[in-house]
Amino acid sequence: MTLTEQAAQDTFQDLGVAEPIAEALEEVGIVHPFAIQSLAIPLALGGTDLIGQARTGTGKTLAFGVSMLHRMEQLADEDTTHGKPRGIVICPTRELAIQVGRDLEVAGKKLKTRLLTIYGGTSYDDQLSALDSGVDVVVGTPGRLLDLVQRRSLDLSKIQILVLDEADEMLDLGFLPDVERLLDKTPKSRQTMLFSATMPAQILTLARARLNRPINIRAEGEDALATVPDTEQFVYQAHDLDKPEMVSRIIQAEDSEKLIVFTRTKRSAQRLSDELVDRGFAAASIHGDLNQAARERSLKKFRSGTIKVLVATDVAARGIDITGVSHVINYECPDSDSTYVHRIGRTGRAGNKGVAVTLVDWADLHRWNMIDQTLELGLGTPAETYSSSPHLYTDLGIPEGTKGRLVPARPHRDSGGGRSAQPRERRRSERPRTRTRRRRVRDGVEVKKDPQ
Repeated sequence: MTLTEQAAQDTFQDLGVAEPIAEALEEVGIVHPFAIQSLAIPLALGGTDLIGQARTGTGKTLAFGVSMLHRMEQLADEDTTHGKPRGIVICPTRELAIQVGRDLEVAGKKLKTRLLTIYGGTSYDDQLSALDSGVDVVVGTPGRLLDLVQRRSLDLSKIQILVLDEADEMLDLGFLPDVERLLDKTPKSRQTMLFSATMPAQILTLARARLNRPINIRAEGEDALATVPDTEQFVYQAHDLDKPEMVSRIIQAEDSEKLIVFTRTKRSAQRLSDELVDRGFAAASIHGDLNQAARERSLKKFRSGTIKVLVATDVAARGIDITGVSHVINYECPDSDSTYVHRIGRTGRAGNKGVAVTLVDWADLHRWNMIDQTLELGLGTPAETYSSSPHLYTDLGIPEGTKGRLVPARPHRDSGGGRSAQPRERRRSERPRTRTRRRRVRDGVEVKKDPQ
């Protein structure tokens, strides 16, 4: 059974959501549900298993989160066994787990529901203490959740509601075996909700095996585009050495606010971030070589607007839910059409306008053409473009005369990490010479020269 609908109902209370939850959402300006929420919440409140296909940024977190909190409130009068939660949300990355946990805290602010977010890279002590005290809902990544289960610190035998968020990302990251082990630890009578932007064959196989007569819901019709319609998309064939200059000029486009630049590797993410900072831009990076505290600091600064540009790898950026991202830049061609969809889904969210720019190397033209054809984007083979190309300025609204540097360049440094060799040698030659007295020693005794 598939339900397709475009319109959302008036309010969350119209969907049957408990008044304290609706009031908490209204306090942060969330009054009218999005389409995926209007479809999912009434079914989820009734305990139905769901398969939700929705793009990133369409409001799917509250689609399952609100119904879970509502059910937890109904169960609040029952005795709670310490360390045995009734609800669990499994997320592919730490960043997504943190974001989902934060959204649930906002929606459940007026409830007594005890929520715990679990992910790696942090101390076990606080998590173990919270589990010992008793929790109602846990949100976490597969690895840390399974670790706690194997330590017998987390008991999933009382789970009544289970959510798999961004299941296709868990497939890409190789987490499905861990997810299967976690599912084996939960009761078969549970309600299961699976949400994914795309539906690869392995995800459909998992759904058929693990869900009980699920209802498939989509926020759009069958012919809807995979990409966000409110996102304007541009693609350019760019030279690798010119890309930092191009990005620096795009950052200064008239309608740019917050920008996320996706890179293929951790090294290129750090290198580009350092380059942008050197050029005078407020930028930071998140990638796998940074510890969790450093990544969270960068995200916090980006959310607050302290920095304007976030340079990220795919793995580190999965699950990032930040409002106000005006531009997404693919520094290289994405590896697949699903990666492209997830990346540009960071902008144009929840009805807002967005811009997605993809810079394609000559060697990746075939890969880009495959993405273009698969997603039916109609963008074709990209034109060869440089940082000085007039059409780049016209397409993206870059003010005439814009250059890619806000501050003067630092002095050139040689490969040894010091300043250039010639000035160093010159400075050395200009130093005053100091004479050192040579000691004369005879039979182990210093002999002083007689004065003339």
